[in-house]
Amino acid sequence: MIVVTGATGNVGRPLVEMLAAAGEQVTAVSRRPAWGLPAGVAHRQGDLADVAGLKALFEGAEAVYLLVAGLGDELSPREIVAAAVAAGVRRIVLQSSQLVGTRTGSVSHEILRAFETAVRGSGLEWTVLRPGGFASNAFLWAERVRAARTVAFVALSAAEARAELVRFLPEEAVEGMLSVMGDPSAEEQSVSPDVERVLGRAASPFSAWAERNAPAFV
Repeated sequence: MIVVTGATGNVGRPLVEMLAAAGEQVTAVSRRPAWGLPAGVAHRQGDLADVAGLKALFEGAEAVYLLVAGLGDELSPREIVAAAVAAGVRRIVLQSSQLVGTRTGSVSHEILRAFETAVRGSGLEWTVLRPGGFASNAFLWAERVRAARTVAFVALSAAEARAELVRFLPEEAVEGMLSVMGDPSAEEQSVSPDVERVLGRAASPFSAWAERNAPAFV
């Protein structure tokens, strides 16, 4: 059985759907009630901040997909990983971030560095994923696009972008995001060969994602 935390978000929900379609036994974990999960997928309501309840959430799992929402300042990486070990989990897959490697001094990603350290030292089998930006983040624009219909490109200053982003993201996360968007390194602009190795196919551009998901913006 595979436990997926953050199971109702932009990453967790598609992952749950893909695992279920592949015939895996899946338990979806989220802080809020879940809806629209595939048939056969169990749901457990829980929070990674509730360390005392984690063993019950992880019980019976062979693998855990660990997704940390927000900055995760309230979380204890070592205790969360220890709970997985105590529950008999064999493998942890941690969703980290590209910036852990490319922006080593980034305050907003300190918690993910701590999670990577805890996972690597757990004694379990592990995989650490360091994705860059997600195409699905563009769903944040969907409601405005549907309401306005006519879409125009308007360049924002860093201050204007910051004022917009802090409406729904922690300020530390916004600073890290703007530093990458405003002055990306060569590594951050390149496509890692690991993408093709993991997917078994070449990476596709944002335009292909936009074409597939156009109905969400109409």
